[in-house]
Amino acid sequence: MFLTPRELDIFIDRALEEDSVGADVTTSSLIPPHLEARASLVPKEPGILAGLDVAAASFRRVNPNLVFTQKLLDGDRVEGGEVVATISGSMASILTAERTALNFLQRMSGIATLTNRYVQAVDGTTSSITDTRKTVPGLRLLDKYAVGIGGGRNHRMNLADGVLIKDNHLAALQGEGIDLGQAIKRARTRAPHTVKIEVEVESVEAALAAVAAGADIVMLDNMSPDEMRTAVDQIAADCIVEASGNITLDNVADVAQTGVDIISIGALTHSIRALDISLDYETKHA
Repeated sequence: MFLTPRELDIFIDRALEEDSVGADVTTSSLIPPHLEARASLVPKEPGILAGLDVAAASFRRVNPNLVFTQKLLDGDRVEGGEVVATISGSMASILTAERTALNFLQRMSGIATLTNRYVQAVDGTTSSITDTRKTVPGLRLLDKYAVGIGGGRNHRMNLADGVLIKDNHLAALQGEGIDLGQAIKRARTRAPHTVKIEVEVESVEAALAAVAAGADIVMLDNMSPDEMRTAVDQIAADCIVEASGNITLDNVADVAQTGVDIISIGALTHSIRALDISLDYETKHA
């Protein structure tokens, strides 16, 4: 992962604190301290795994003596009913950590699985699937890691990663009498020279204007495939072309066929369905 162990601990500690794992009244009331168990992580449906290291760290954060044994790795395709990993040790500790570990693993695997479906849908084209900043606040690194595991690429990690001039920026500048071309030139003058300048446009005419003003990347937002194809034919030699807006599994292949370089999809992280993974127990008395 692109998280340091300390960064990962911060994510997990925040989640465990949210769940008040130190005051698990159900487990402390019902489960004898001597009771040990062995549990298996088992998906109920096929998908792409992501977040196994996070799940393992969640269990160990609750109890360092728990033994987490992986059968598969992040990025592996799994079938329903296949054992992904086992956890053994204190049953009370496993029960306390279970929900947090599963929340991470289910969400991240859901993101990886959906991303991979989009990647497969554009296979054979020159288009790359990327995410957006539409992530769960505080969990962006994990969300974007899962996209990468699914075969996608990461767009901006944060606002410092590049200039992206959108419609609201242009609307705010209208009061100063600044148009699209002037906005691009202002950004070029004031932003660090190492930063690329991307512009969101909604017409072929605006795309041409953006390229003429020196944009490095032009995002074709909510345009039809025919409009995208026309824009690509006219600007692809001079900039990177990105497509975004209302892109689904049903139409992503058509978008890719227009020749765009990048297809950014907010749905990869903002409205995914978690992969259904359960924890099945086998108890034993010490």
